[in-house]
Amino acid sequence: MFQSLMHIRTNGDGVLSRRTFLRSVAVGAAGAGLMGWKDAVALHTDELRKRGMACILLFMRGGPSQLETFDPKPGTDHGGPTKSISTAVSGIHIAEGWTKVAEAMKDITLIRSMTNREGEHVRATYQLHTGYVPSGTVKYPSIGSIVASEIGPSEFDLPHFVSIGNRLATIGSGFLGMSVAPFVVGNPEQMPTNVELPRGINSQRFSRRLDLLKDLEHDFAESGGKTRVEEHQGTYGSASQMVLSPRLKAFEVSQEKAEIRDHYGRTPFGQGCLLARRLVEAGVTFVEVGLDGWDTHQNNFDRVKNLSQTADPAFAALVTDLKDRGILDKTLVIWMGEFGRTPKINAQTGRDHFPLISRR
Repeated sequence: MFQSLMHIRTNGDGVLSRRTFLRSVAVGAAGAGLMGWKDAVALHTDELRKRGMACILLFMRGGPSQLETFDPKPGTDHGGPTKSISTAVSGIHIAEGWTKVAEAMKDITLIRSMTNREGEHVRATYQLHTGYVPSGTVKYPSIGSIVASEIGPSEFDLPHFVSIGNRLATIGSGFLGMSVAPFVVGNPEQMPTNVELPRGINSQRFSRRLDLLKDLEHDFAESGGKTRVEEHQGTYGSASQMVLSPRLKAFEVSQEKAEIRDHYGRTPFGQGCLLARRLVEAGVTFVEVGLDGWDTHQNNFDRVKNLSQTADPAFAALVTDLKDRGILDKTLVIWMGEFGRTPKINAQTGRDHFPLISRR
């Protein structure tokens, strides 16, 4: 089974209805060769762009157990020792250990019905990010690159797509090209490397260096390398804009008050969620934050308990912080993993991969 928790808000007059958008997203996530993420987003491109929408994807790598997160089955053999807790929404119960998320449930849409037929991590991760199963002939773009391409403003001096904590597991931009490729941040508590001017180089001197580079490239373009020069200039143009951008300070989570940072949790994932909020507030269109460790074939209950201590405060703080700052209505937050876990508890007190296998 595939487990996802999604938050989505609409504005007061109901533009871009919750049901319509979720239906498109569900079809895109299912893939099945009928509609990928690009098609789902393209259905609403004009409205999303007009509203200045952004998206934050919280990806739980390894396949989180639905039974120890948001679909517990206490008192059953398959449910194990996990207890359920009530939430701010009457009738909705989630697993113990997710107290902060339970308190924020009025601003969360919980989906317990999604499934995935892929049961291998790499293939499922690719499918959930692109809407398609892996193909040997086509490299499909990640949802982050798709959203950046479809609704990212053309005149913007930071990357449209930032991936936090995903250095070795980021799905790229595929056939959309490098202009919407993910900008990877390994450590959210440090400024990205090579984005600040070197010591002793001011903006005027930096601009003169760029002019010199253009002169050198002009000769190469005139000699038949025009296409390559244009590609190179596009990449360098984006990089130079970022280096000189006053928005670059959005990457400095150290500027936040100590109590805010504590609220998210002093973990890489917690600070990554805080950085995500800072980035969308600065105008970045799509941010992904990853959390490893959900492949719980052994010792599932203790491991998920430890993971929830990291994920619960960060996820809840992100939703409430966005709401307090008045930007929740134009920020879609998605919590998901590549698939869920088996109801059956194995001999190692774990849960195995649980793809939906069709029976005919």
